[in-house]
Amino acid sequence: KRSSFGWWLSLAGMLAYYGFILLVAFNKPLLSQKIGSGVTTLGMPLGVAVIVFTIIITWIYIRRANSEFDALTDKIVKGALK
Repeated sequence: KRSSFGWWLSLAGMLAYYGFILLVAFNKPLLSQKIGSGVTTLGMPLGVAVIVFTIIITWIYIRRANSEFDALTDKIVKGALK
């Protein structure tokens, strides 16, 4: 159960990261569009979003690991000691 959940979150993270890298490689005009009248381009908030997304999915995994997966591990250990 833990491995399956970890793989899904890893896949989500890789899709976000490699999707951004593919945009950098193949669609530079999209990322270089300015937002408003300042100097910030669309690529900057998208890059920050990838980092924030990674932090969020890490937090989701840690939260689930501490609540659900630790309890399952304790059951396995107790069952093995009997």
